[in-house]
Order: sequence, then structure tokens, then C-alpha cells
Amino acid sequence: MRPDLLVDITRRLGADYGFKTRGAWLQEGKCPECGKREMYARAEAPWVLRCGRMNRCGVSLHVKDVYAELFASWSDRFIATETNPHAAADAYLQFSRGFPLTRLQGLYTQEYHRDHERGIGSATVRFPLACGGWWERLIDRPERFGKQKARFSYGGHYRGHWWQLPDTDADAREIWLTEGIFDTVALELQGTASRALLSCNNYPEHALAELAKACAAEGRERPALVWALDDGAAGHQYMRRWHERARAEGWESSAAYTPARGRLKPDWNELHQRGELDAKALEQARYHGSLLLAESASEKALLMYAHTERREFHFGFENRLYWFKLDLDRFEKARRALEDADRGLTDKEMREQALRESGGVCEIANCYPTALYYQANRLTDEAWYYFRVSFPHSGRPVKNTFTAAQLASSAEFKKRLLAMAPGAMFTGSTQQLDRIFQRELFAPKVVETLDFIGYSREHRCYVLGDVAVRDGAVHELNDEDYFDIGKLSVKSLNQSLQLSINRDADEYDKGWLDLVWQCYGPKGLIAVAFWFGSLFAEQIRAKQQSYPFLEMSGEPGTGKTTLINHLWKLVGRSGHEGMDPSKSTLVGRTRTFTQVSNLPIVLIESDRDEDTAKGKKFDWDEVKPLFNGHIGRAIGVKNGGNDTYDPPFRGTIVIEQNQPVSASSAVLERIVHMTFDKSRHSLANKDAADRLSSMPIESVSGFILRALRAEASVIATFLRQQPLHERELLRLPDMKNVRLALNHSQVMALLDALHDVQPLTLEQRELTHRELADMAMARQHALNADHPTVVAFWELFEHLDADTTQTSLNHSRDESLIAISLIEMEERAARRGLRLPHHDPSEFKRLLRTSRRRKFIDNKTINSRHTNASKKCWVFRHE
Repeated sequence: MRPDLLVDITRRLGADYGFKTRGAWLQEGKCPECGKREMYARAEAPWVLRCGRMNRCGVSLHVKDVYAELFASWSDRFIATETNPHAAADAYLQFSRGFPLTRLQGLYTQEYHRDHERGIGSATVRFPLACGGWWERLIDRPERFGKQKARFSYGGHYRGHWWQLPDTDADAREIWLTEGIFDTVALELQGTASRALLSCNNYPEHALAELAKACAAEGRERPALVWALDDGAAGHQYMRRWHERARAEGWESSAAYTPARGRLKPDWNELHQRGELDAKALEQARYHGSLLLAESASEKALLMYAHTERREFHFGFENRLYWFKLDLDRFEKARRALEDADRGLTDKEMREQALRESGGVCEIANCYPTALYYQANRLTDEAWYYFRVSFPHSGRPVKNTFTAAQLASSAEFKKRLLAMAPGAMFTGSTQQLDRIFQRELFAPKVVETLDFIGYSREHRCYVLGDVAVRDGAVHELNDEDYFDIGKLSVKSLNQSLQLSINRDADEYDKGWLDLVWQCYGPKGLIAVAFWFGSLFAEQIRAKQQSYPFLEMSGEPGTGKTTLINHLWKLVGRSGHEGMDPSKSTLVGRTRTFTQVSNLPIVLIESDRDEDTAKGKKFDWDEVKPLFNGHIGRAIGVKNGGNDTYDPPFRGTIVIEQNQPVSASSAVLERIVHMTFDKSRHSLANKDAADRLSSMPIESVSGFILRALRAEASVIATFLRQQPLHERELLRLPDMKNVRLALNHSQVMALLDALHDVQPLTLEQRELTHRELADMAMARQHALNADHPTVVAFWELFEHLDADTTQTSLNHSRDESLIAISLIEMEERAARRGLRLPHHDPSEFKRLLRTSRRRKFIDNKTINSRHTNASKKCWVFRHE
């Protein structure tokens, strides 16, 4: 191990696991699985960490998996020079793949690949191919490139050929055929002749023809072929296919592979790095290969019995579930009969023949259920086992969950199986079911679950339906319906919200932003910036503890709905505008508020002045806690106790309605408010609006992936620019409200960050910043003013109090105060044919308490200066 790498790893092992150096070994490390201080590793090359409790734990960890960041960007740590132009490639092969370079010298070069679409690049290790072209592996944080971790030169010259080491044994009696160059090198270092097919679907017809010709010319037998592809559906399919083809062409053929062990899917190079690639591992791989190629259920059962000597077990064959049980009486009887017949068989041959005649194989399911993993909801204490049910016919596999109760009884298992998979039938017993799952569910894979769609702060990962994004890298849902991202296995349980995101960058149409600008001007860009910022709301709240609300009001026909519908398309959602909170229950709103993270929730048509038969007036104070990321409502947990759960609010709020929000100052100062009108309406703009509304979701939904890939730069730009904009706003005359300055400066900074993802012109940025500053000042002035109902009240008071034929409505003896009896004022107004400005008395009284021109003091009983008697009055201070 390279000295500087050894120092880093040893230091971190000591800090994280408590290893102590004892001569040539690191010892007394705390095992992360069993918690005992019995982990050890070699001090001079601690590549593999092993637990000494072999019978009770026995876990082994490769240091490359434990400290992946140390092996992430090789060209940064090992810089190429004129004297050593392949420094990073050498280090990668040596330290990441565990290969001594002696046999590889001259077979590779260090190159560089640039992904222009993503704007990122990586050093590569490139191997020229004898048939022309090359293959290269990306070695600098390859997870950034999604599924592309390796590349071929244009043209695919490897078809029908293979790659081999030049010093391989040309006269080998057996050749192992792997998928990749690194697997072949690993087997060669172990002493096994190998060739790399470079892809599981590449049959090396030309290479085999040349080999057969050479063998014939030299008068030697053809070597046996061992198809040693990776574990998995594709690998299994092609091992069977190439085995049959090779036998038909006259080759002796077999298969070998290493099955997955939980999260670990070891290929030959992985076994080499762990020090496990030995004769025992190869023999075990041959056994699994023979099971794969078995031609009948009975043949597979006999192979398994010969290997394990278990008298009863289950197994799958051609997607059916079988049960094997050895009848010892029949076995002994068959063996004695063979001995008496004296056919010249050896003891082993007689034993195998007796097993065939006495072994009992019966089908117990006309399908094959496979337990994939365990998933749980920690909040509700609910858990499920996720299964895949495969069929022997052409039907696609079905995947769904089983509860613990459904796995504990054959009758319940049978019913659940029939319900989830059409025609699937289990005919086994509960005892057989117990034996099956005793083995299949031992130490199952565990997948973490989310009960929402969007960003998980705990995992630093976006889970968006069938796509996930973490640290700028895009990941697709795997075949088992979860995201496997490094050490993280995660999925969302939420089914009520579906996103359709187009991952093809070539289909993205960035012209939508110009259409928004043409139709809506700066206000359109403010809406886009706020929506864009919603994708990072959790990160922003983690730094600044709040994220504002956006209000879009204005008369009907001003284009609010068109804009909202387009913004939804940017994140892959169609057919949804928003939710009317007035028509939903408190429980329904709570569920809506908690089902997304880093995505907006649009509240529509909530501008009712009073309750109606179809809906109640919505109290905007209910959304106030959402500003800081809290729901403000505890939920009971169904776990048998009296626990409660106060769910966080992870999304953002957009308010779309005709009338502006009427609420308390505390709510209004949390809102970035825009009023839409028809001043920009024209024939040209109508054409632009029509084109905007008709844009298909496939052409714009890629925006969310472009934004999330740039997460690091977006957050950096936001945190750099927001304080600058906030200081500018606070310098404005009359700007006194710090919260208003924070809210509007956040949107200004998000506009700057949007420029990193979707370039804006200087004019667009300057006009939009100016619009936001004007909006902040307008909101400041609005907060300084009274509510229209309060203004109308004081106008009525002044009109009535100006009547010199009546005593004053002010009962206060203190000249600095005004004390008003609302009942008296209402009676006097009624005599004049007037009325107090309210429809809802309780709402009217609530608004009176917000009076600013004449500040509300109290609602109390005073001694009237007119009657010298007690009078219940509303008391205000003079202007």
C-alpha cells in the first residue's frame, strides 16, 4: 500500500474503530455488526477488516467500501508528470483493484474523458483491444456519470473477440470466460487461464474459431470453456445460452459464478481484493454453475444433496418451487439392488444411481417467490418483506409485500400469493414454509423507507419516483424497486404522488424560459426562481431556518393557472394545479403538507370572506409554522403506546387565488406577494402563452435533473449572494422589517443561482431584482397600513363622531385614548342607515386588534366620561 494512503487509512481506522497496532496487525477494532472489539487487519496493508468472531459474526469489510472517498478521485491524489504520465492509472490498478503492475506494464494508458452534457470529466485507464479500438474505465468519482462507469471506442470492435493477457498460458486445459478485463486479470493472478468477453452478450465466435484452428494445427485437444459471468438475470441467461452454443460447436463447456451475498455482489476482482479468490472459491463457483445448467429438477436436487448432504430442502427450477426429501429406506433398498445386480459400478456411481431412484422431488408452487429485502416504517412500527414472484410462463415477474403474519402460515401465504400474483399457487405445508423462510430470511437485506417524495435530509438524497439524485449523480430504480446508492439502500412508500421525469438530456427544450419572460416578464422569473428554490428548501432552512411563501393573486384571466401548470411540468407533474384548503379537512391538509419534500404545495381558491355550504373560510394562521419547517400539529402513532409524532414540513407554499391574502401581520410578512394583471396581454404574447401551455412534459421535466445535478453550486451561490441582497434591501428608505428583507433577498439569491442552471440575460436579472426590491417595499408599506376593514371602521367612526348633535363616541377620560362601545356605535350607525364593516363579527373583532393608525390597547370596562358609569369599551391610542 502506498505510504501516504496507508497513513490516512491507519489514522482513520484508529479514530473510527479504535484499532491498536500490535506488531504486524491492527487489533481490537470495534466491529460495526456485532459491536465486539475483535476486528483485525494487516498493519502494512489493511485492505480487509475482519471480525474474529467467525461463528457468530465473521463480517469482512473492504477498506475501499469503508472509506470510498479516499479512492474516489485518483488523478487528484496521484498527479501525472512527464516522468510518470500514468500515475493515476497505476495507482488505481494497484490500490483500487489490488493488482501488481508487473504483468500489466505496457497494456494500458492514462487518458481523459470529458462529458460535455454534464460539464464534468474524469481520468481513465484505457486498454487497447487487439481487434481494434479500446475500452476504458473512469476513475475519478465515476458515480457522477450515472450508469456510465466505462466506455468503448466508437464502433464496438470487440464483438466476436476477447481480451487476454499476452503472457497467458496458451496451452491451458481450461479457460474461464469473464465479463471484464479486471475479472480476467484477477483470475490470471490466481493461476487460472482467463479471457475477458467485455460484455455478457458477446459470444467470442472469431476468437474461438482461431483457437480451434490453432489446436488442430498443433495436434492438441481443445481447452474446456468455463462461462464465468457475473451473477444476475443477464449473466445467467447468457451463461446458459453460450454453454449450449459452445457444446453444439464441439467445445467442452461448463459454468461458474459467485452468487450475491446480501448487498455484496462479488465478482472475481472483488474476491481477489478480499483475499478470497482461491481453489475453494473456484470450486464453490463451479457448484453454482452446475446448478444453473442443470437440465431437470431431479438433476438439480441431486447436485444439491451431493454438495450439502441435507435430507430435506427447497429449491427452484425454471421458476417453480420444489421440495426434495430423501427416503432412506428406498435409498438403501435401491443401493442393495444395484450391488446385487453387479453392473460394475463404483461406490460413487452406485450411490448417485440409488439417489436418483429414491430421491423424492415434488412441486410445491407453480411459481418461484424470492424474498428480496426487509422494509419498515419506524414511525408506525409496521414492517414488510418485499418479494418477487417469477413464473415459468412468459408473464412478467410480480413484486409486492408480505407481512410477518402472511409468512407464518401456509394458508395466509397462499391467499396473499394468489392476491398479488395472478394464478400463483402454493401447495406446501406450514412446516415447509417455516423451513424455507428460516433459510431465505436469515440476515435479510434491509432497505430504508421514506413516507414522502423528494429530498431526505438524513440521507442527503432526492427520491423522485423512479429516479434518485445524490451529490449531483442521477440513479435509476433497480430491478428490486429501490435505489442502491453506495452504502445507501432507500425507497419511498408514497404512492399518492407520481412524477414523470424525462432523463434524456437531448429532449430537453430550454426555450421555455424565454416564453415565460415574454408572457410574464419579471414576475414570471420570480415565480420560476421561487419554484426552483423549492428544490433546495430543506438545505436553505438548515442554514437560515426559514423559507418564504409565494403569493400570486390577480383577477381571473391573467395567466396564473397557465404559469402554475407549466411550473409543475418542470418537476415532472401534470394534471394537477393545487389544493383548495377550504374544502379539505385538517387531517387531509396535514397529509398533503407531509407527502413531499423540497417540492411546492400550491394552495388555490382560498379567498373566501365567510363560510359557505361548499367550504369554510381558511385561517391563514394555520400555515404560519410552515415558514420555519414545522406542521404545528402532533399526530398519534399506532404503535400500542401513547406516542405522538410532530412531523416536519419539508416543502414550500405557493398561494394562487384572485384576492390577496387577508391575514395577520405575522402571516403577511412571511409572504412574497405578486399581483398579476393583463397589462402584458397582446396577440404576440397570446401565441407565446399558447406555446408555453402546449409544451409536453417530456420536453421540460428534465429541468429538475439539471437543477439537482448542480446542487452544490446552487447552494454555494445562494449562500454567497443572499447576505449581499439582504443588506441592499435593508438600506432602502423605510425598510424596517428584517423578515421581509430576508424573504425577498432569498428569492433574489435564488435567481442568481438559477442563472447557473438556466442562463439569464443581464437585463432579465436586473429587472427581476428591481421588481423584488419594489415588492419588498410595497409589502413594508402594506404592513404599516391598516386592513381595509379597519380603515372603513375608522372612517365610519369619524363620520358618526363628527355629528355635533350627539355626544362623542369616545368615552375615555384620558385625552390620549379613544374608548368606543361597539354596541353603541352600531346602534347610532343603524339610525343613520349605516352599518359596521363586517360580515363575520368574530373576524371583525380580530381585525380591530390589528389596528395600527390608532393602536389597539385593550377590550375592557371603563368609567365613561359621559355617563359617569361603567361601560364595556374597545380602547385605542390616538394617532
